[in-house]
Amino acid sequence: MTEEREILTYEMFGTAMRELAQEIIDDYQPDCVLSIARGGLLIGGALGYALGIKNVSVINVEFYTDIGEHLEEPMMLPPTPKAVDLSGMRVLVADDVADTGKTLELVRDFLGDQVVEVRTAVIYHKPNSVFKPEYVWRETDKWINFPWSTLPPVEPSK
Repeated sequence: MTEEREILTYEMFGTAMRELAQEIIDDYQPDCVLSIARGGLLIGGALGYALGIKNVSVINVEFYTDIGEHLEEPMMLPPTPKAVDLSGMRVLVADDVADTGKTLELVRDFLGDQVVEVRTAVIYHKPNSVFKPEYVWRETDKWINFPWSTLPPVEPSK
């Protein structure tokens, strides 16, 4: 028996980014997009283009170790951006999904009072998440197949 999954295609990803960007820009004008690697890399880059923001940065957080398996708590991996580098900015934190919400919560707390304002954007939000992002494209309780992570990594040709 296979578990029903949410399938995101590259075409749907493009639509999601335009719709999410419209929702954001109608409500908020960020100075910087901070992408949570790895899942948020494509989201942050796409939102940066859609919002006309060239200041796109990355923070690397490890939480999921495999499908349905994760560490007890998310952990920032070096190098971490210095919050002072973002001081005085309105920051939009971008990720692929708020599953447990712990990763987004960790990054928001890390930025703390060092920035003018922090808001968060995701493609998907799950109902059991402890964190509710300000901008969400879709709600789901299913496991999500993202087009960039569905296939296994490529291996060297023989």
